[in-house]
Order: sequence, then C-alpha cells, then structure tokens
Amino acid sequence: MHKRLLIIGGGFSGQAVARAARDSGLETLATTRGPTGPGQLAFAQAGAALPGFTHLLMTAPPGEVGDPFLAAHGQALPGGLVWAGYLSTTGVYGDRGGGWVDEATPPAPGQPRSARRLAAEEQWRAAAAGRFALDLFRVAGIYGPGRSAFDDLRAGHARRTHKPGHAFGRIHVEDIARAVLAAMDRPPEGARVLHLNDDEPAESAVVVEHAAELLGVAPPPLVEYATAAPGMSEMARSFWAENRRVSSAATKAALGIAWRYPSYREGLAAILRAGG
Repeated sequence: MHKRLLIIGGGFSGQAVARAARDSGLETLATTRGPTGPGQLAFAQAGAALPGFTHLLMTAPPGEVGDPFLAAHGQALPGGLVWAGYLSTTGVYGDRGGGWVDEATPPAPGQPRSARRLAAEEQWRAAAAGRFALDLFRVAGIYGPGRSAFDDLRAGHARRTHKPGHAFGRIHVEDIARAVLAAMDRPPEGARVLHLNDDEPAESAVVVEHAAELLGVAPPPLVEYATAAPGMSEMARSFWAENRRVSSAATKAALGIAWRYPSYREGLAAILRAGG
C-alpha cells in the first residue's frame, strides 16, 4: 500500500513527525491556518483532500466545541483512511497520588482541559468504529531542541521548585515521531491506547539541576512549592496539583521499540550535542 500521511496541526510535535515521515520516504502534508508553504495544506481544505490520504495524525488540541478536525471535516471521514492517530495527554488519568498508571488504567481527568482531551478521544473512537484503525497516544511532557530546560536556563526563566515526591514523565519529540511511525506500521484492530512517556519519572527540580550542570552554570535556587505557589498561574498550579507515574511498557512491546531517550539525561545530552 502506498501511504500518504496528513498531519492536522504543524506545531512542535507535528513538525517532528512530518520530518521523520519524510525522511523515511513517506509522502506527507501538514495543515496550517496561515499562508501555505512547501509540504503544507490549508486546514480549510483538509476535508476535500482527505480521500487522497491513507493515514491521518491529529495533533491540534480540542476547543470548547470538541475536536477541531471532526467539527470542520468529520463528514469527510473515512475518505481513504486506513489509520488515524490522535495525540492526547496523560493528564486524562488525573491525580493518582504518585501511583502508577498503565495503558489499561481507566482515565479520571481532574482538570477541564484534560476532560476535553478525553472527550475528543471518545469523538475519535466513535468516528473510527468499524471504519479505520485508531491509535490514541497519551503524551507526557514534551521536550526537544528549542524546548527544554536549557532554553529556560539561558533565558533566566528556569525555576527549581521543590515538592517532594512530585515526579512525572517526559518524552523527547523525536521519540514521539518514532512511535507514531511505528504505530502506522503495526496498526491495531479497532482502537488502541498508547503511552508516549519515558522510563524514568523525575522531579522537575532534579531535571533543571542536571541541565544546569550540563551547561556548566549554577542552578537557580531551590524554592519550596508552598512558597512558590502563590505567584504561579492557575495552569501551573493545576500541574502541581496532580501527581502520577506513567508506564509505557505495553506501548513499547506493541510497537516493537525502545525509547531512544529513556530518561531526561539522554534527551538533554543529545540536545546539547546538537547545539540546542
């Protein structure tokens, strides 16, 4: 089968998947709501173009009315699709008091934005049922070149907030791209939940300290969460209010991969070597 991939949304993750897909020889277009350039398609034209694509990846977040692609172009499905992927969030699991969740754990979102993500997942489940394979990628904190603790340290914005036991996973954007391409090669029967989350949950302060050490600069001072919280945004406080550890063992087994960057240490080292 000749694969053609349409990526909805050209943000950080969408661009990384597009680069990896093209590097592998896959014909790929990504949508934009602005002026189009090479390799891009206007979002408004995505529905009409859908019959020419076999694979679709949705990276854009839901709005108040739900998934933006389904709202605008859902009537065009399935087009020529055999597979679709949806980038969701591990936030759908809510607060687990530091406990572990895996791909079979029932979601229990505690934040409105996570509830919207879960609702969008359900929209895609309904749209795909009996028509094409669907992978729901629940993604942890995304980092990569141009979007890491290095950038915050260089800009003087880095913070080292201390909340004992508050550890979470991350995923390098290149591992997102690898997992998406692997999932396309091993599509599920029906719908499947996959976790894009590295192997070592870590406290934020530890990651910032390690990044500072790699840069050869002094880390910012350690600040207790109770002291820092009053000056945080509502979104930042909502992040610190939830604590969970996410396993991706079943995902790696299903896709036949290991993470290129199994922890923040390998990921940060690679970014620095590349000049990021």
